[in-house]
Amino acid sequence: MHSISWLALTWCFIPIGIACSVYLVWQGDVKEILLASLRMVLQLVGVGYVLVALFHNPSPWLTLLVMGVMLSAAAWIAIRPVRHHLGYLKPAVIALSIAVCLHLFLSVKLVLGVDPWFLPKVVIPLAGMYFANTMNAVSLATERFHANIEDGKSAQQARITAFKGAMIPQVNALFAVGLVSLPGMMTGQILSDVSPLIAVRYQIMIMTMMLGASASGAAIMLWQLERQVRRSAN
Repeated sequence: MHSISWLALTWCFIPIGIACSVYLVWQGDVKEILLASLRMVLQLVGVGYVLVALFHNPSPWLTLLVMGVMLSAAAWIAIRPVRHHLGYLKPAVIALSIAVCLHLFLSVKLVLGVDPWFLPKVVIPLAGMYFANTMNAVSLATERFHANIEDGKSAQQARITAFKGAMIPQVNALFAVGLVSLPGMMTGQILSDVSPLIAVRYQIMIMTMMLGASASGAAIMLWQLERQVRRSAN
């Protein structure tokens, strides 16, 4: 696999500069994109050192701790569009917990047969992907449900419309994979000289698990929000 030096990585400032230029011309303010880019770099470097330590000293408690941090961050980010409604935080935590833990179990124990189950180099990368995709689905579902309720739609109508909207990115990804895109994990494995046919099997597992986690996470979130609306109406 080709190694990337820190010096070579400085070329990545070019796309950041392009994005900043667009922000500057169209918005007149580049603080948001600069802050986001800085956070991305610091967070990835930080998690890189954390993962090195975890991989050398695997522990179920440390793995669960990292997953707890992921869950907390994902739930908080998921309700970002409607953060003024803190009553949405608990439903987001419940939806993400159930959806991601179920599909992690399916992946780690039934598909991969990992032993021990808490092996950080397997569990944490998968958890990260599942949390990220489910978080996006929950966030879209929550924002659209809230907007539909504000527009005067019934809770049932809001739930159905919000679920359809939340699943658009997931369904589009299924249609596009292999034709438009080679997903990140598959690309990484191929760059690491893994056989494309083996990488394909991993990617099929990941795509199906992310689909199920996103659908169940959005559904659980919307079910809870619909119950909240019905209780407040009675």
